[in-house]
Amino acid sequence: MKLRTFILLLFSHLFIAFLGVAIGIYSLPIITAPPAPTLAKIEKISLAADYTTQFKINLKGSDIFHWGEGEVSVGEDYITLKGELAPGPDYKLYLSPKFVETEAEFEQLKHSMIQLGDVTTFENFIVEIPPYTQLELFNTVVVWCESFNEFITSAKYR
Repeated sequence: MKLRTFILLLFSHLFIAFLGVAIGIYSLPIITAPPAPTLAKIEKISLAADYTTQFKINLKGSDIFHWGEGEVSVGEDYITLKGELAPGPDYKLYLSPKFVETEAEFEQLKHSMIQLGDVTTFENFIVEIPPYTQLELFNTVVVWCESFNEFITSAKYR
């Protein structure tokens, strides 16, 4: 086998392997996601919300693979999203005392945030707020990918 043929085969096989891993990382969270909460359930819980805001797709830290859009409701017991998030693994919902819209801003303020829980669906979500959480100490809801330290989206609610 010629050296040129060997190199071409090596690179083509490595490319296909890389492509397979990338497709797996992207599609596995979608395949394993639980069913999204219904709009009726979201709307019922949202009636008790103290604040409403919007996830917007055009934040500085958002891109084609990391975004969210839709109506976010923040209540005493739950935070809900009536909308969509870009699919990905290991999403967490945080409350931040300041608005953040990039990874650098998130990492700078992470010590002053509280993590509320997992976001396991990409269309609509409901995340329970732990008892005694003081919403008035925070003003922003943030979705963050823990596995890859990626900013997904955020919204200022007050």
